[in-house]
Amino acid sequence: MNPPIRILGIDPGLRKTGWGVVVSEGSKLGFVACGCVESDGALPLSERLRQLHDGLSRIVSSFSPDEVAVEETFVNRDPQSALKLGQARGVALVVPALAGLSVAEYAANLVKKTVVGVGHADKKQVQMMIRVLLPKAETKSADAADALAVAICHAQHRGMRALVAQMRVG
Repeated sequence: MNPPIRILGIDPGLRKTGWGVVVSEGSKLGFVACGCVESDGALPLSERLRQLHDGLSRIVSSFSPDEVAVEETFVNRDPQSALKLGQARGVALVVPALAGLSVAEYAANLVKKTVVGVGHADKKQVQMMIRVLLPKAETKSADAADALAVAICHAQHRGMRALVAQMRVG
């Protein structure tokens, strides 16, 4: 049997970046922790990004994940919002990379389809399925639930990703 893998899921956002940690052992999932890293909207963008960086760095340090999964950016109609979200997402990608961790990325529709069974599920449906899949999880926000969903998605798809990577090398 494969050893347990600790997975950190991240749902990037400039105001709130959700995070969730699960342990995957074979087909079993276990809840470890979840929450949000928040930035102060009154501060300049550079300071807000630093707040996200520092918060995510503390989470990586505290929970020592083996692998990280980040939700891909949902296309936004407002170019300024999309740009700011992209910058927050960059922080979510670089923090685990700086810690030497592998980072996988998943489209929001794939995350929802994996967890709920429907690619266009709403946040309430995702939260409900998180309670079913991880009964011990106490998600106080939709962002934390979304991050746990990203981690669950990675737990379900990581084997296939490894196989594809091996095929490219071999």
